[in-house]
Amino acid sequence: MLGIEGWKPEWHHDAEALAAAHRHMFVRLIGRKLRSSHLMWDVAQRGWFADGPVILDFGMSRVEITHRKFDECAITWDQIDMSVPIDWYEHFDWRSDPNAALRQARDRPLRAVNIIERTTSADWRPRVLHAVEFLFDGARLAIYNAMDENGITDVPEAELPAVHWRRVHVA
Repeated sequence: MLGIEGWKPEWHHDAEALAAAHRHMFVRLIGRKLRSSHLMWDVAQRGWFADGPVILDFGMSRVEITHRKFDECAITWDQIDMSVPIDWYEHFDWRSDPNAALRQARDRPLRAVNIIERTTSADWRPRVLHAVEFLFDGARLAIYNAMDENGITDVPEAELPAVHWRRVHVA
């Protein structure tokens, strides 16, 4: 997928199922510091290729997060070997810590992980999987669905809307 050798994402659209599938791995990261992050970089366009996974390196393990479509998220663990070239259009590479929100979380201990759902009034989809939220000492980081690609934000928890979303605690 996306020319990334060995990467096999499994897509979820339900926050409870996503949390249950990865809880045992996230629990192991609590208290660990974020050592670095990596984004898939479009060398030709000189920018982040937001369709590619966001990689968070906690030393003992790397978590790889990506979103697609309206509300699908995949989380993988240690599947991506960044020393292997990306075999897709020959102008993609990995960049370390290129985003300010990722740099802000670096070297801070992780204290909680949540899956965020947006709530709607639509009968066909009352909840929409939106983001994987990481709460660090003194920082918040969310990898979210930016409509068929990843988005990254560090908007503080206090500034989030009080309605139309809910957290599913993971670890």
